[in-house]
Amino acid sequence: MLPNPALGVVFHWIGGFSSASFYVPYKRIRLWSWEVFWLAGGLFSWLIAPWIMAFVRTPDLLGVLGATPHATLFWCWFWGLMWGFGGLTFGLTMRYLGLSLGMAVALGLTTVIGTLGPPVFHGTIGAIAGRASGQLTLAGIVVTLVGIVIVARAGQAKSREIGGNAQGEFNVVKGLLIAVFSGVMSGCFAWGLDAGQPIRDLALKAGTDPLAQGLPVLCVVLAGGLTTNLIWCAGLIVRNRSAGQFFGRTNDPVVARAPLLRNWLLAALGGTLWYGQFFFYTMGESQMGRFGFSSWTLHMASIILFSTLWGFALGEWAQASARTRSQVWTGIGLLIAATVVIGGGNMLAAGS
Repeated sequence: MLPNPALGVVFHWIGGFSSASFYVPYKRIRLWSWEVFWLAGGLFSWLIAPWIMAFVRTPDLLGVLGATPHATLFWCWFWGLMWGFGGLTFGLTMRYLGLSLGMAVALGLTTVIGTLGPPVFHGTIGAIAGRASGQLTLAGIVVTLVGIVIVARAGQAKSREIGGNAQGEFNVVKGLLIAVFSGVMSGCFAWGLDAGQPIRDLALKAGTDPLAQGLPVLCVVLAGGLTTNLIWCAGLIVRNRSAGQFFGRTNDPVVARAPLLRNWLLAALGGTLWYGQFFFYTMGESQMGRFGFSSWTLHMASIILFSTLWGFALGEWAQASARTRSQVWTGIGLLIAATVVIGGGNMLAAGS
């Protein structure tokens, strides 16, 4: 199958929309603590949906994973485990640095490390930078970083204008340390996917559709993420005595029962949407050709793009000034332009 970078960009956009949308159902869950709905949804994100889709799309999935070298399975799981730490500390970055600086540092590092880490590690970055197609792709990555900074600054301005900027906990030293940790760890997901190349090769040999070759890799990488989040949430559940919420009980002295079926359905929807980002990510990556490393930048740009658009749809920017809205639209425009530039670089490489 010849790569089709234009189609790959579309898949990455769909994945970004799925990621940006997953929290919308979570907001409608009632009388569940954060650790309860996060773990309930996570079971669908990191366990149920990945294995169902991999079973459906991969001939002899268990045979493929059984034939995978143990070292490959370990590193895929390990990088997923590290990525889990990044997600758990992202909120603390916003807490101590504020939206603008926190997003710029954490997401910027995640984008750079997740995108450039694998080609630097494999020693191919020089060859990439030596081609016109590679230079165009790298330029698109720079445009993405500029767009992230502009959107983050617009978010800080909006928060300041509507009175939601909590400066009381601002701590630049603590915040930068956490932001660097979060950014580096979050970028580890791309390393996990990169480590899974032997699994993709075995899946293709088993007759898997090239578009679905990355699904078995997700089963292993997301198992690492499940490990981190399960341990963290279990600790919170024990501390807060919230385990009964899984079965409808609440910690609210006034309301004795939570809407159990509704909450589980919303958690399942949100968790499946979250998984959808990587379902489409692997499809998009399979179409990017020799510059598949740029998929991580497209992924991050799409998430920020659609998350911001969701904010407009939900009225979060309604009270912001015209100047701030203009600023965020500039950032959105740069993110869209970046995906076009990166796609163009991949198309140029595919045609060479």
